[in-house]
Amino acid sequence: MTDESMEKLATEAWLYGYPLVTAAVTKSNMTAVPARDDSRRKAPVNQFCYMRTTPDASFTEVVSPNADTLYSSAWLDLSDQPLVLALPEFGDRFWMVPILDAWSNVCAVVGQRDNGPSAGPFLIAGPSWTGAAPAGLTLLKSPTAVNWIIARYATSGPSDFPAVNRLQDDTRLIPLSEWTGDPDDYSPPADVPVPADAVTTTAPVDQVHALSGREYFTLLNQMMVDNPPDPADAPFLGSAAKLGIAPGASLDDLSPDELATLDAGAQRGPEVLRDLLARTESANSGGWTVHRGLGDYGTDYAKRAVITRFGYGANLDADALYPHATTDADGRLLDGAHTYMLHFDAGDTPPVDGFWSLTMMNEHQLFADNPLDRYAIGDRSGMRTNPDGSLDIHVQHDNPGPDRESNWLPAPAGSFNVFLRLYWPQQPALTGDWTPPPLQRTS
Repeated sequence: MTDESMEKLATEAWLYGYPLVTAAVTKSNMTAVPARDDSRRKAPVNQFCYMRTTPDASFTEVVSPNADTLYSSAWLDLSDQPLVLALPEFGDRFWMVPILDAWSNVCAVVGQRDNGPSAGPFLIAGPSWTGAAPAGLTLLKSPTAVNWIIARYATSGPSDFPAVNRLQDDTRLIPLSEWTGDPDDYSPPADVPVPADAVTTTAPVDQVHALSGREYFTLLNQMMVDNPPDPADAPFLGSAAKLGIAPGASLDDLSPDELATLDAGAQRGPEVLRDLLARTESANSGGWTVHRGLGDYGTDYAKRAVITRFGYGANLDADALYPHATTDADGRLLDGAHTYMLHFDAGDTPPVDGFWSLTMMNEHQLFADNPLDRYAIGDRSGMRTNPDGSLDIHVQHDNPGPDRESNWLPAPAGSFNVFLRLYWPQQPALTGDWTPPPLQRTS
């Protein structure tokens, strides 16, 4: 192969491994504490941390965060033994507990859509476990040892937080060896050693993008041992083996030229991600791009990498759709120097069985600081409808005035983008028979 084709292969391998490397770095960042620390949104491996309030502009651990739900987050390592997931009764509240494997696929999900007000307990087991689930436990088998649980509970705002916090407290993980049938019988350790090399002051995405080729692909090879690639990946991995990329493989015997090729792939990777997203976003309808087929990527490694970068933790379509807009109705990039309106005709708001919201993101795919601490607005926000039953949402940097503030989604002064989040979308949204109206620039 030519040098150019080898560099292209290295870049493709960088994209291929992006979710697995991101999982390793994010897990290290979010578990680097001796005991659960809800204020820092961290907990040791195999323990939940509970985000007691919705994220604000200080939240940087994960891109494209969510202001509609409270989270219970846990990073799992199932290499030693399975874990029992115990859940509370949720009543009529929307809830969902997706489990992402290390490759960012949703390998299991329980929630209101399939389970109603209650479910569990469950036994979550990794690929090396061959036992049988004890009586009373429903087995959820993951193809990887590393997993990320992102439990979500709908909330209507601060006055509702205490009720959701009680549900969080009853969302628990217990090692199988400690399971007695009563989750109250187990208390997680509060003195877990923290690795000396854990980096907690730099956002995971920045850490990943700063890795040299040697560092990146060494970590990828290590991670693939306990988090095996899908059998469908065999053709690509057959090619990547030319660069020393394989489960458990060492890069020590590579020549300087070969290491330089890996470095070139690692340097080129972030730029390719941006280009891929730009091409995807340009193929939109009325300013909106609807990314479908999330959470189950098959061999579409490019889509998997793009979603890991710009929407890590995405759900299956049946649980949530996230139409994304970076431009207005006329194809102009969204910018806080202008004002915009999102208008829904009467009876044409997003069709959902759960709920919907419009969420603001700054140019870094994080929440934008604003005087109201309002990062999303939706069907539970108390917006005012027009006399004919239609709904207008004002998207702009400056306050539109007291008569419109209830319908105002604050934007940053510069570049921004928005997500329209549909939870438990109805069939018209899933099939594309319903699409969001475009954002109209009003000044």
